[in-house]
Amino acid sequence: MNNFIFYNHTKILFGKGQIASIGDEIPDDAKVLLIYGGGSIKTNGIYDQVVDALGEIEYYEFSGIEPNPTYEKCMKAIDVIEEYDIDYLLAVGGGSVVDAAKFIAAAYCYQGIDPWDILAHNEEVTEALPIGVVLTLPATGTEMNGNSVISRLEYKEKLAFGSQEVLPQFSVLDPQVVESLPKKQIGNGVVDAFIHVIEQYLTYPVNAKLQDRMAESIMLTLIEEGPKVMKDQTNYDACANFMWASTMALNGLIKSGVPEDWTTHMIGHEITALHGVDHARTLAIVLPGVMNVMREPKKLKIIQYGQRVWGIDEKDENKAIDLAIKKTVEFFESMGLPTHLRDYKIPITTIDEIVERMEERGDVNIGENKLIGIIEIKKILEDRF
Repeated sequence: MNNFIFYNHTKILFGKGQIASIGDEIPDDAKVLLIYGGGSIKTNGIYDQVVDALGEIEYYEFSGIEPNPTYEKCMKAIDVIEEYDIDYLLAVGGGSVVDAAKFIAAAYCYQGIDPWDILAHNEEVTEALPIGVVLTLPATGTEMNGNSVISRLEYKEKLAFGSQEVLPQFSVLDPQVVESLPKKQIGNGVVDAFIHVIEQYLTYPVNAKLQDRMAESIMLTLIEEGPKVMKDQTNYDACANFMWASTMALNGLIKSGVPEDWTTHMIGHEITALHGVDHARTLAIVLPGVMNVMREPKKLKIIQYGQRVWGIDEKDENKAIDLAIKKTVEFFESMGLPTHLRDYKIPITTIDEIVERMEERGDVNIGENKLIGIIEIKKILEDRF
């Protein structure tokens, strides 16, 4: 797959050697800020490829983006942009680096007092610096959407925003980058992408047959290819399928015309904010609890999911749901992600703390039917202790 694909106004450069193409995507007279994380791109060869591809284009660097990107770190990038008159951002990394670049792009152009209001008060993003992406970790789908999640250490909050203004202009997806990833990151990526699909799927039937089948195909691909990648990271075809499935999971395609439920993400963000647990791992904790506690309103789709994705043939509805949850948990754990709060040494007192935080913020009456309130949130977390 070395073709160009356009969706949501993001140009995808997919396949081996595509990093070399980025110089053709960025204006020759741009002043580029190269944004990356802890420096692994300098040991796996990606940094050198990017620099070579930039050629004569003027660029500066901003490193140290955290696995859960923080407002505090992002705001330091604004100083660099102002100092060097930067007008283009190039994010080289996984979802955290890309999310950080999106917030930086919006924050720099924000006309209000505090850019945190973009997340805390849903302030509209009307302008942002252009962004290009070189993806180094398949997982979040952020390379092909306008979503971003940022933490603020001062407030112990992890919040999201979305805007068409921060859609990447282009994203390079070279499956070869997967070869150098730690297995923990691969497992996280597979589960993160899987749950992105689930939250656009596991609601109630609306006769969206094509959307259902596309969602199921992505989940089946991740179930099939994820273990292959974990076993052999040099398996280019498996890495390519994993990478493309992760992108398709959250680029807006499968959500068209169907209800969504992002409860798992909302609760998961609280676990990360309070205890620093990897994003994907919080999702692996919470989703089985959502499925169990909300089994009645989600009954028809959970049963369909069990039948079509896991091949479950059980006439008793409750047993069918139990089996679907069991299969889901087994898959997550086979990818190396424990699925209980206690597995991460999170105290039971955290449950009430999360409930209180979500109630104070107004993050209640959530879910596709607005049926998940503070009682249900507590039950979901207790189910996963």
